[in-house]
This record gives sequence, structure tokens and C-alpha cells, in this order.
Amino acid sequence: MRTIKKLKTRVSFAGKLLVGLIIIAPILLGLSLSFMTAAEMASIPPHFIPHNPVTSTYQNVLKSLPLFRFMLNSFIVCGIVIVGQIITCSMAAYAFSFFKFKGQRALFLVVLSTMMIPVDAIIISNYLTISQLGLTDTYFALVMPYLTSAMGIFLMRQSFLTIPKEIKEASMLEGCGDLRFLLRMAMPISVPSVAALGVYVFIQTYNQFLWPLLVTNTQNMRTVQIGMDMLKNAEAVNYGVVLAGAMIILVPVIFVFVFGQRYLVKGMTAGGVKG
Repeated sequence: MRTIKKLKTRVSFAGKLLVGLIIIAPILLGLSLSFMTAAEMASIPPHFIPHNPVTSTYQNVLKSLPLFRFMLNSFIVCGIVIVGQIITCSMAAYAFSFFKFKGQRALFLVVLSTMMIPVDAIIISNYLTISQLGLTDTYFALVMPYLTSAMGIFLMRQSFLTIPKEIKEASMLEGCGDLRFLLRMAMPISVPSVAALGVYVFIQTYNQFLWPLLVTNTQNMRTVQIGMDMLKNAEAVNYGVVLAGAMIILVPVIFVFVFGQRYLVKGMTAGGVKG
């Protein structure tokens, strides 16, 4: 029995390792090709490990575009959206979790139903609103439509539902108001969900392309995904430079995901198992 158990463990590990290698293979391939010259990438037969690694591709990226400025813009936008969603989603989730009012369930279903509305269906109306307010080419325009989300409200509500009602009742008897209970009790207990929401929002916001393209006009306000599109158009032949730019902008996403994945798993499963 022990032999069979060890064999199953090894097979399971090998299967997971294989799946992991398949998922990460495109990133490793892009990293390797980013150190090749255009001539080496076009060589026949093709090879995937550079014979003479070069760093000129990365230097050309920084010369072609203000990529670090684009990354700074993306970080600012991501930070504002993360803070905004944590505040608005937590407060809405608190109301749906601890308050009882007429039409509560129906209203929550309406909030969830907004997740089924395609972004493309409302992006023009959002752009017209921002344009009429004269807010284009500003950070306000970049973050305004994303300061709350049904996904965030649902995630935080599921976490708050795991908090025993007795804790809330006892805190109220001690004179603790709703806002203080949210900040001092509910939020600390729900740290995994808050962290999961932050990781999810960061990745989603960092990868936005269409909305920043619509509401920004100058290079000083462009974000990384627009910068990559500009780099691709500027370096249509030299794919090594394009891959070098892609590797640079991938670093923050990989860093956030690696260090936040355990919170992402805990947060996404919060409230899923009771008993």
C-alpha cells in the first residue's frame, strides 16, 4: 500500500510539474528570444537558446519609448483602483452581510447581474460622460469607471458572511458602531479576501488597453499596454525588442502573483466551505 501511495504521489507531482512547464514555457521562450538579435532569431535551423546573448534589445526598448513612465502611470492607476475597490466593495458587502432591509436579496442579485454586462457595451457611454466633463487625459478618467465592481462586492460579502453574528451583536452592546466594527473587526478578519481582491484588481487593471487608449491623448498619460502596442508598431521587424519590452512589463505582474497567490486562493475560497 505504501508503494502504491508513493507511486501515486510521484505521478501526481510529475503531472503537476508537466502542466506547470507547459504554462510557463511561453514566458521562458520569450525571455530567451529577447536576448537574440534579429539575425539569430531568423536563423535556420531555429534554436531557442541564444548563442551570443545581447542586451541591446532592452536598451533599444528604453530608447524607443518612455516605458518606465508608462509603468509609473499603470502603477498609479492600479493603486487608486485597488484602494477604491477595497473601500467601496467592503462597505457595500458589509451592508449586504449585516443589514436587513426590504429588497436586500433582489438588490444583491441586481448587483451580481452587472457582471454579465460586456465592458464593450458601456465603454462608449462612459467615454462620452468623461469627455463631456472635460476629464480626458487625466488619472481621474482612467480610474473612475473601475472604483467598484460586483466581483469585489461578492468576494467581500462571502468573507463577511463567515463572521459569526454573535461577534457583531457583542460589539454593538459594547458601543461599537458599524464603521468601527468594519475597520477594527471585519476587515482584519477578512485580510485574505482583501489581499485577493487587491491581486485580482491589480492584474486586471494593469492589463487594460482599450479604455486607457480612449481617454488618454498624450504620452505622459499612456499606460504599459498602450506602450507595448506603440513598441510593436515602431519595431515591426525586430521582435527581439518587442519581446524585451514584454519581459520588462511582465515583471510586476509575476511579482504580485507569486507573492499574492496564497492570499488569492484563500480569498477566493473564503465562505465556500462552512461547518
